[in-house]
Amino acid sequence: MSEKIRRWMYGRYGVDNLSRFMIYVALVLCILSIFMFRGLFYFVSLVLVVYSYYRVFSRNTQKRYKELQAYEKWKKGVKNFPKTMAMRKTHHIYKCPNCRQKIRIPRGKGHIEITCPKCRTKFLKNS
Repeated sequence: MSEKIRRWMYGRYGVDNLSRFMIYVALVLCILSIFMFRGLFYFVSLVLVVYSYYRVFSRNTQKRYKELQAYEKWKKGVKNFPKTMAMRKTHHIYKCPNCRQKIRIPRGKGHIEITCPKCRTKFLKNS
């Protein structure tokens, strides 16, 4: 029996971190639907379960991989948000006018000339 399932799953995307996350969120919403907002939470949890299973059985692996990368980028941003907010007290973040590279400059240095490490463009900013 397991060999038949293995052959059937061949070429399909399978379970990844995004699918697991959606299942966990659906479980939490389903439990919350017992206590409040019965229709809304239950409907959203049902949609999440259906979409996560669609992802698992999908044969379009490139699109599922792009979705996973977007989720990982979002997760990294959420994880680093407190650190970023604490860093903003001690540093300014500027973007290079040429290549849009983010550059971190310490506060309290006055009017300084910044050189972009990526494209070597020089520009003036207050620190």
